[in-house]
Amino acid sequence: MQHIDYNIRSRAQESTNAIERMYITMRHLFNRGFYKPMGISGETLREALLLLLPEIYGSIAEEKTEINGLLYVIDRLPEGIEACRFINLTSSEGLDKSHFQVIIPPKRRRNCYRIDHDQMNIEITRGRSDIYDILTHLTFLFIESQKIARRILITDQGQTSRDWQKIEAIALGKKKLTMEECEIAVAHLANIMGRTFEEVKNAHQLFATESNPDRLLHIMYWLGKLGIEEVNDGEKRTITFSPILRERLGHHIHGEIWANNIKKTLLSKELLHKPLHIISANMHSVMNSIFAKEALKALYDKKGAFGVYEELSLPNQQALRMKVEKLAKSKGMIFIPDTSGTNIDVQIFDTSQLDFSKTNFDFSIFENDTEKPVLIVMDYAFGEQAFETIDELLKPYNTADKKYFLNVKSVSIMGKAGILDGKKGDIMIPKAHVFEGTADNYPFQNLLSKADFEGCGIPVCEGTMISVLGTSLQNRDILKFFQESTWNVIGLEMEGAHYQKAIQSASKIRRSISKNVIVRYAYYASDNPLETGSTLASGGLGTTGVKPTYLITEKILHQIFLNIKKRNKRKKLINTPQDV
Repeated sequence: MQHIDYNIRSRAQESTNAIERMYITMRHLFNRGFYKPMGISGETLREALLLLLPEIYGSIAEEKTEINGLLYVIDRLPEGIEACRFINLTSSEGLDKSHFQVIIPPKRRRNCYRIDHDQMNIEITRGRSDIYDILTHLTFLFIESQKIARRILITDQGQTSRDWQKIEAIALGKKKLTMEECEIAVAHLANIMGRTFEEVKNAHQLFATESNPDRLLHIMYWLGKLGIEEVNDGEKRTITFSPILRERLGHHIHGEIWANNIKKTLLSKELLHKPLHIISANMHSVMNSIFAKEALKALYDKKGAFGVYEELSLPNQQALRMKVEKLAKSKGMIFIPDTSGTNIDVQIFDTSQLDFSKTNFDFSIFENDTEKPVLIVMDYAFGEQAFETIDELLKPYNTADKKYFLNVKSVSIMGKAGILDGKKGDIMIPKAHVFEGTADNYPFQNLLSKADFEGCGIPVCEGTMISVLGTSLQNRDILKFFQESTWNVIGLEMEGAHYQKAIQSASKIRRSISKNVIVRYAYYASDNPLETGSTLASGGLGTTGVKPTYLITEKILHQIFLNIKKRNKRKKLINTPQDV
């Protein structure tokens, strides 16, 4: 029997209990309707987070300001939220039809609105996972704010340090800083943050945006200012939940609208009766895998498949991307931009309109076009939203005069995940999903296997994936326990158990789709939370993610196009491009 260190087990149990307390508390505060994060009502969340010490939040328990964790959080919250004392979480309640300008965080798709100088509204349309994500990030942000305030205040009477007075004067000034003035500000900021001049100067560049090159300075100023006001004047920051949000949450309102838009489009294009293959991926890999060879033939011949894919992933190659998209639309690709509030766009590919001789793929011979499959590619869901969307999509489509059952042949999930024994860019093939914090586990027959990726030049591991309640709450103790225990956990993600729950419900209980529906799961590693410098807070994958993304995409498409149904009887897959 595998031996687990007692201390690791003990710390893992403490951390698990802290996560459970956080989620129970967040549900209680949601039902209550409001709370003050730095008051008594938010004390449990703060204590649990400080006990948990998630890897993503780095030095949250130390007196120095956490830089990487702060950048991670700020990029996932609306611009200006650090200056708001009132944060209101709402449902989609019509603000998009007002004069308020929508604010979308750079790294998280959610609509936010600055109502006035003191209030930010954040729309919640992606379920409870979105609420947990926001509240956890805000708890971290306000803990950092209090740390800054403690360093600023030098007397009980509210007198502030000279460093703070200088920062305040600079932050409230309107002029653009010269290099010399910027370095003066950084020197004062370093004392406030408890960091070296070099660390803060590097952070200043990391936080800078084209519209606000001194973003770090302004964020620190407002975090410090509101922290001081809480200490000196008792003006506590407050988070509220709108009555409409509390009423709607969990009712699949946005997911139902989203799914019906897809089915309505399929029916109008006479595709609803065809074999359907659902793929959860991004909005570029399937389209590029099918059409880039033809659309960019000269570049393809020169650089090969993965050279082209890397070019297409670069920010300055919009013209190349538009060229591929234009060809795809001319060959029958239908793009359905989201209008439901899920923030999940969809592409539909009718393979009867494809000329496979101009692609990398072979195609099984079918008797007629009605047997040629239709691909439904949906953008990434977020946490519990995965259940809501797939659950609604797999239901029959009801019109005024008929009930249509969907001919779903397969559901394929390609996602990003944290890896426990490997590095960024590695590939993980799950055999089961274990749902953290519950007794639920979902074993399944995955048509993808480790053998499919032999010789691809990327390490591949196979085992159990844990579907976590939130990636921002995972710490080293919990992850080491899962890795070293008999669960054989290879990585962590947020959607797998939710997808599989919806698929099993539709195929085995509701019988709205075939009980023989094929499932495929594969993940590429976006981070390693057990490795210093490789957590989510350390930055994105860059071009490292291109090769695993397209390898997984092409394996999925090969299986669909060759009509492969069983792992032990399938033909050998066509070789991937020569430069793999």
